Amino acid sequence: MPRVLVPLADGFEEMEGIIIIDVLRRAGIEVVSASLKDGPITAARGTKHLADTTLDQALSQEFDMLVLPGGGPGAKALEADERVAQLLKEFHEKKKRIGAICAAPNALRRHNVIQGQDRFTMYPDSVQGGNGGFYTKERVVRNAHVTTSLAAGSAFEFALDIVEQLLGPEKKAAVAGPMFLPQ
Repeated sequence: MPRVLVPLADGFEEMEGIIIIDVLRRAGIEVVSASLKDGPITAARGTKHLADTTLDQALSQEFDMLVLPGGGPGAKALEADERVAQLLKEFHEKKKRIGAICAAPNALRRHNVIQGQDRFTMYPDSVQGGNGGFYTKERVVRNAHVTTSLAAGSAFEFALDIVEQLLGPEKKAAVAGPMFLPQ
């Protein structure tokens, strides 16, 4: 079964982090949420969350995909974290899947995962100039082994796209059906 690492930092967008974790787990994917620090994480709207482990503990494990949730402060913390930067470099070099939503694609741009004419999407007000890549306002964009998504409102689409990448279209349909999402 595929394993996905979802790092969580103070200020992460609740809907993005939790929807990603929830949908992937519904598909039977092993998801490990990892906090940048010990203790509770305070998300963007002030809710408190406990990760499965810390990022330091997760670094010794193998994962098939790395997914970064957005939320302005949370995404900035992920972007600035040297451990996350190293993970991005390693995943990118090995062509392992990487995902980012909302403001988090800036971490991919800063650490040269997205560059040149690579297509990406993200929250429009969060796009920082000069970091490379070709911005599009699509809801979900796949570019080789990198998938980006627009914002909290596209979190289900993003998570289901990841399910499809890791387990196929049939599993995506099986997971999406009982959620009665708009077509």
